[in-house]
Amino acid sequence: MKKAIIALAVMAAVITAVFWLVPVEALLWMKALHILAVIAWMAGMLYLPRLFVYHADAAAGTPQSETFKIMERRLLKAIINPAMIVTWVAGLWLAVNGGWFSGGNGWLHAKIALVVLMSGVHGYFSASVRRFANDANTKPSRHWRIMNEVPTVLLIVIVILVVVKPF
Repeated sequence: MKKAIIALAVMAAVITAVFWLVPVEALLWMKALHILAVIAWMAGMLYLPRLFVYHADAAAGTPQSETFKIMERRLLKAIINPAMIVTWVAGLWLAVNGGWFSGGNGWLHAKIALVVLMSGVHGYFSASVRRFANDANTKPSRHWRIMNEVPTVLLIVIVILVVVKPF
């Protein structure tokens, strides 16, 4: 956890320095940061429910169950949560400073709505990490296999909106 916080602080310092030294290129640096954060967020959002699939089949109190609890907590706290925050901050900064909230950018509003939905899925996964930690999961592994596909579908639609800008 400390390493993740240190890495985020170093990245923030580098980005701040770039913005101060080369403000013209700030938009490009923020796009790069946004893309990196999205990749990290989605990697975690795709891996966490896969852990839930296996954890749901492990008996409570077993060494396997306890290992899954550690893996889920660390993935959520060290990767998924910080990546989601950076994704939101960088994305909103880009939308405001890129002038994308002006007329004719309906794709952006649809994208933001889907990112809000993705954040809701993130919240559901966060609550599920707590339930698994308390040995209170009531969902079968089949549920988690299905939930594993939700971030994928949302990601596909979001990327299409961003690249194609259909409306």
